[in-house]
Amino acid sequence: MKNLAIARRYAKALMLIGKEDGMAEKYRDELNGLAGLFSQGQVLGQTVCNPLYDAEGRKKVLEVVVGKLGVSKVMNSFMLLLFEKGRIGFLADINDFYQKLADELKGIARASIISATELSSDAVEKIRESLSRMTGKEVKLDVEKDTSLIGGVVTKIGDLVLDGSIKTQLLNMRESLKRGESV
Repeated sequence: MKNLAIARRYAKALMLIGKEDGMAEKYRDELNGLAGLFSQGQVLGQTVCNPLYDAEGRKKVLEVVVGKLGVSKVMNSFMLLLFEKGRIGFLADINDFYQKLADELKGIARASIISATELSSDAVEKIRESLSRMTGKEVKLDVEKDTSLIGGVVTKIGDLVLDGSIKTQLLNMRESLKRGESV
């Protein structure tokens, strides 16, 4: 939990800078690219984050990598700050929070749909439009398939979960029957 608070704090700080200088979207892309590079190339992430290696050498590796990518001065400073404060290991979480903040700034809500079967593109679009009307924001959907649902759809948007799966309906029915039997 503490790690998420730390990641949120750094993401908010970067977002404040992005709002001030109007470069929030650029920082979004740069941070996403760097986080992807650290998670894909596990060797890079392990090298820069591993305290067994000399701190000056790890910092030099980070400076060279960030320099070669040609990121903005703010992102370069941000990455060095993360390193100096011992927070470079939180880069993936910071990126996740920053992406959410950048979406909020643009009026975009993220939602996920989990269905028992493959949904047609028309059905997905109708759900997206409905969620968009409900939230008043543009909605970006992640669609997943989970055969354990038996049938129906589970939609998650923010903290709201709309569960219309047959599995949940059957579980609710079972609980109702249990309560009815004990009365």
